[in-house]
Amino acid sequence: MERNNQLQRQVALMRQSLFDQGYLDEQFVQLEELQDDTNPNFVEEVVTLYYRDSARLIASIEQALDKSPLDFNKLDSYMHQFKGSSSSIGGRKVKTECSQFREYCRTGNGEGFL
Repeated sequence: MERNNQLQRQVALMRQSLFDQGYLDEQFVQLEELQDDTNPNFVEEVVTLYYRDSARLIASIEQALDKSPLDFNKLDSYMHQFKGSSSSIGGRKVKTECSQFREYCRTGNGEGFL
């Protein structure tokens, strides 16, 4: 029982640290509020899907960055998707970086995001 309590405290401290460092925002709290007894793994499932989707998007972005000339519209589209999914789970820092990347795409500044 004590081991379980200790693990719960560690998880709570890690969670709070992610908020304190600006990695997560209020949207994550709202996501947690959707979890209940009928779906006790809801947050885990949503975050797992986010990571799977993110890995696919990052691979697509890397491939697009390897092409010359750069297709800023395609890169912007990938970043729009990445920003949206990051926003939906409360990924504040990723969302912010995606916004900056999208601005580089809009201005055609390949040096900026490289």
